[in-house]
Amino acid sequence: MTTNSTNVTMASPRSDARRASRVNPDYLSAGLLFALTVLMIACSRLISSSLGSWAQVSTVLTLGCFLLVAAFGQGLVILSGGLDLSVASLFMFGGVMSTALIGSSNAGAWYLMPAILVGAGLIGALSGVGIAWLKIPPFIMTMGVGIIVGSIALGYTSGSTLGGSPLFLEALMKGSLLNVPVVVLVFVAICVVGLMLQTRTVFGRNLYAIGGSLGAARVSGIPVTRTLVLTYTGSAICAAAGGALLTGYSGGATLMMGEPYLLPSIAAVVVGGSSILGGRGSFLGTIVGTLFLTTLDSVIAATGLAQGWRLIVSGLVIVVALLCQSSSAGSLATWFSRLRR
Repeated sequence: MTTNSTNVTMASPRSDARRASRVNPDYLSAGLLFALTVLMIACSRLISSSLGSWAQVSTVLTLGCFLLVAAFGQGLVILSGGLDLSVASLFMFGGVMSTALIGSSNAGAWYLMPAILVGAGLIGALSGVGIAWLKIPPFIMTMGVGIIVGSIALGYTSGSTLGGSPLFLEALMKGSLLNVPVVVLVFVAICVVGLMLQTRTVFGRNLYAIGGSLGAARVSGIPVTRTLVLTYTGSAICAAAGGALLTGYSGGATLMMGEPYLLPSIAAVVVGGSSILGGRGSFLGTIVGTLFLTTLDSVIAATGLAQGWRLIVSGLVIVVALLCQSSSAGSLATWFSRLRR
């Protein structure tokens, strides 16, 4: 009896130590990426004296808000094992419809803005139906829907630039509350809602299951079709909301306003640690990935490089992230465990 008790007592600290040494790869990746972002902000003062201050942090949160909304929807799609290439068109849809229907006033905004988001959701649902029911590959279905939406917008606007953003969107993007920019509060609210939806709801758990194994998810009784339709619906709504917010910030909408957010919306998710094959990842990583890419973009902009070079850098970041995911030697968790030994 005494010997067994002693063994249990001696084994308990060892087991506790093993549990304490376990590090969640998602949290480790997000933590290191956040540290790199902070270091980048601190070192950016070497490029320009206007960088490396709270003003730059505020700018990163402001510009990152638009990307975060789009990346949240894209992250849900990637988590399910798909890819949404209609983000740019739906982003533009939200901005163009906000200026075209509401204009530079708040007349009817209380019902027109929800109607715009519902319209975007229906477009996303169309993609979801094609993917879930007709078994069309996600990237082909969403690319086709994106082309159709973009063509309709081109015909509607005749290629002209639209101006006059709704006043409530301008107040949301440029106003302040208790000396805190409202856009920062919007950024925090998106983070909280996104984390709760992805980790604390049945819908979020179903996405992990579907992305991990579609066949196993069907056998388990998970409503795969409904979940996928809702996923692409949510992605479309997020993209349109991001376009509307950008319209409030910039004061107008253009047909090309969504293009700079397609590749970064994927990059933010992948760089944040999510698997491009689905079934693994966290919105926390997407948040940090968004901050990292937005900070990187602001630093590159300070050097005077053109938008094309910024997209090239985003593409290179995606490639590096995919290479790290495909190799166990490149995994941050593996590297960390080896370092501890």
